[in-house]
Amino acid sequence: MNLYLRYFDNETFAYSLEEAFDFLQSIPDIDLDEFLMSDIAQYVESSNMYPKRYKVHGKAYFIIIKTTAASMEEFKNIGAATRDGQSDMSKNRTDVFSEYNPGWYDGSIMFKRVIPIPQTQKFQYVDTFFVARVKAYSRQDCYNKIIDHLRSRNDIDTRSQFPSIKGKNFECVYRGMNIE
Repeated sequence: MNLYLRYFDNETFAYSLEEAFDFLQSIPDIDLDEFLMSDIAQYVESSNMYPKRYKVHGKAYFIIIKTTAASMEEFKNIGAATRDGQSDMSKNRTDVFSEYNPGWYDGSIMFKRVIPIPQTQKFQYVDTFFVARVKAYSRQDCYNKIIDHLRSRNDIDTRSQFPSIKGKNFECVYRGMNIE
């Protein structure tokens, strides 16, 4: 297991604890005492693969990341590939919502509806489930039509809260161009 250490612009790739300690001792802000060295050693020997950060002062930290990468270049390439993959996934998910596919959609939404309490003259939020069959051009269009309809109704308070199209409280199923 190798280590990646970073403190602001100072970074290194260490192949052992001794190399990591040498790097940390070279930074004037970091006071590398026995307690800190022991804690770092315990982290390295543990099965925990999450990055660990240590407070230096104020809001300044240094981080240690355990990695199986053989070099700094490989470590950074793995990180770049992971970030690229995540952005592609979110981009593809967004594309699904706006994909042009005209026809009928069954959309359902769970939203927080504001209901007045007459006895106290206060309001409460109540989960309300709404289902509609909508003729739309895409999932995004279906979502927009449902939200627009709910906002235009007189019996729904303007303070009601509607979920995001990406959340679990909105579902949409394409039914085709013609339905019976």
